[in-house]
Amino acid sequence: MLKQFLNLKLTQKLSPQQIQLMKLIQLPTQAFEQRLLEEMNENPALESGKEEEDYDKDEFDNNDEYDDYDDSDRIEADDINIDEYLSDDDTPDYKTQTNNYSDDDELRESPIAAPISFHQDLINQLNTFILDDHEREIAEFLVGSIDDMGYIRRSIPDIVDDMAFTQGIYTDEFMVERMLQVIHQLEPSGVGARDLQECLLLQLKHKTPTDSVDLAADIIENQFDAFTKKHYDKLIQKYNISNDQLKKAIYEIEKLNPKPGGGFTGNNKVTENVVPDFAIRIIDNELELTLNGRNAPSLHVSKDYQEMLQTYKDSRDKSGAQKEAVQFIKQKLDSAKWFIDAIKQRQETLFVTMNAIMHYQEEYFLDGDETKLKPMILKDIADIVGLDISTVSRVANSKYVETPYGTKLIKEFFSEAMKNDQGEDVSTLEIKKILQNIIEEEDKKKPLPDDQLAEMLKDKGYPIARRTVAKYREQLDIPVARMRKKI
Repeated sequence: MLKQFLNLKLTQKLSPQQIQLMKLIQLPTQAFEQRLLEEMNENPALESGKEEEDYDKDEFDNNDEYDDYDDSDRIEADDINIDEYLSDDDTPDYKTQTNNYSDDDELRESPIAAPISFHQDLINQLNTFILDDHEREIAEFLVGSIDDMGYIRRSIPDIVDDMAFTQGIYTDEFMVERMLQVIHQLEPSGVGARDLQECLLLQLKHKTPTDSVDLAADIIENQFDAFTKKHYDKLIQKYNISNDQLKKAIYEIEKLNPKPGGGFTGNNKVTENVVPDFAIRIIDNELELTLNGRNAPSLHVSKDYQEMLQTYKDSRDKSGAQKEAVQFIKQKLDSAKWFIDAIKQRQETLFVTMNAIMHYQEEYFLDGDETKLKPMILKDIADIVGLDISTVSRVANSKYVETPYGTKLIKEFFSEAMKNDQGEDVSTLEIKKILQNIIEEEDKKKPLPDDQLAEMLKDKGYPIARRTVAKYREQLDIPVARMRKKI
């Protein structure tokens, strides 16, 4: 049975302004600059830089009467207190804000390169081969099928079918295979391979033949599985060779490039530069934190828009078009003032959050020893600065800090706590660093399995399980013991 009833409840909702502020806080320096440009393009009442001269301010009567304006869907122009948009302060707030640009923060223009793309370079190389029109069409289609790493990931039958259906090029597998041999002659060597084994083999065949190169090629062609699993004893027995001969062959293989397309200098992928949002320096054994000046731009409300309001106020005859204009001006001025305040709040939020992190990890920032990083979670910093955990997360996730020990992603300073054998809380980062050091110092001829690594960590005062060691090792991108073996 359907019923109607009233239900009263309290809910919390974020206003559009709060959502925009959270998005501003999350942006790193480069993305923030892009957002700033977008806002200035959308809002002509917002201007950058310092004003060249002060705007003359006069006192006005707030009780001027205007003609009636009957548009019930809008705020009446008469209801707008224009004096709120005309500053009567000799020095507006935005003029007292400092711009912390330093010489290092200057935007230096770099020449824009126009490199040849990876695929275009391969097409240019094809022009040196004598091919008829049909062969060239197939060869160019094969070049187009090569991914950015230099591989063709599709089977020959699929390529034959695709050319017929999409390009109207009718051929057979034999012709495609023949053109693929042409592609394999292009540089960088190994390009056009269908898998890693073929890629390495193509590169070895391009090298000057020696005993080590020939042995390496034979191993890749006929014993690839044993090689990838590092069954070196089987290889020595199979080829009846010495340990030194196998080592030289493996050295030849290690010099090869498993991603021939990835190292192409003309690759047209966008190179992302990390711009530190903060800088920490040590001065007289004290830490000093600075916010990148590019996060503190000089902005002000357009003087032209203020003059438009002034003109409207002084006008005796106020037409409907003028009242429409004052509505637009009010909207743009409100948006500009809010954006300036939001940027200021963003600066304060970034600075107080990073300042709390810096002092929480003071021991690390003073000497750079990663084992001195304390266990720190988002709630620890949120409690210190009095902000929500989500706000701290937005600051930490995408921001970088320049330290005397390199540029670091802020979220890397956060870690869970574990108990050592003394019952003290230690950071998981500290345990990972010690684990990494143990693995770096191990005998690579007999790498340590995870259970032995767990025993060694226990001896050092960190009683953790073997499965936890395996988890940390994987997080450090370190392979299992068998794959770390060298001869």
